[in-house]
Amino acid sequence: MAEITAALVKQLREKTGAGMMDAKRALVENDGDETAAIEWLRAKGLSKAAKKSGRAAAEGLVGVKVAADGKSGAIVELNSETDFVSRNEGFQKALGSIVDVALQTDGSVSAVSAAASPDGEGSVDDMVKRMIATIGENMTLRRATKLSAGGRVAAYVHNTAAPGMGKVGVLVALEGAGDLEDAGRKVAMHIAATSPASATTAELDPALIESEKRILTEQARESGKADAVIEKMIVGRMQKFYKEVVLVEQPFIMDPDKTVGEFLKAQGATLKAFVHFKLGEGVEKEETDFAAEVASMTKGS
Repeated sequence: MAEITAALVKQLREKTGAGMMDAKRALVENDGDETAAIEWLRAKGLSKAAKKSGRAAAEGLVGVKVAADGKSGAIVELNSETDFVSRNEGFQKALGSIVDVALQTDGSVSAVSAAASPDGEGSVDDMVKRMIATIGENMTLRRATKLSAGGRVAAYVHNTAAPGMGKVGVLVALEGAGDLEDAGRKVAMHIAATSPASATTAELDPALIESEKRILTEQARESGKADAVIEKMIVGRMQKFYKEVVLVEQPFIMDPDKTVGEFLKAQGATLKAFVHFKLGEGVEKEETDFAAEVASMTKGS
């Protein structure tokens, strides 16, 4: 049996993030072979991660980064169970490295998850699972996207927790001859504030349009007006709806006398695409009664 020294245990802990006793046991179980011990801990970590994977992870951070040449940008949402973990330096470092990976791939979750882990140990998916085992909370690489443009990609982060990371992240791809970085950042700030459903009316989800028309029609019929009158009313009300949810039709927050489309035209810029991630959007959070939880813990004590 190889001698399991404190230095060996320390070295394994630094490489894996495992606890002292877990690291020591891994070395003992594998006769001091560090590579085998890492694999042993990974298997143990995967087991721990599986137990936590059913818990809702709606906290975390959105990470955003634009490539040095400004031609592409990536945005990633990495979720955790609590806001406390998202403020951890290790969590933020991991998110930053995952955003870097997204910039080097096509930006999809599947591509990013399968890519080589920045720490050199397996894939990004493996890295996230090791974090789950080490920190003790469920984590999810929920969303990831990459935008590219012949002109410029600009970014904006709201509720910043660290450079390039916050609760809301936006990427905007523009083309044209003007100051695209400045125009893109301003439009990204507008998007963070207004959460448009699409860039243009043509790109709006047909199901959303039909749903709105149906609601407006039902509301108009309650007034008792004739169908011909209702039809004209719906046209006007849908135009108002488009100004609320379509980016280029919205009044620009920095100059409400102009639409976003008019602002971009004045800047000599053309909108190609945008991505808007709001942390935890669409994730059902489990609501707990804290007082009841504390009371249940003190029963019988």
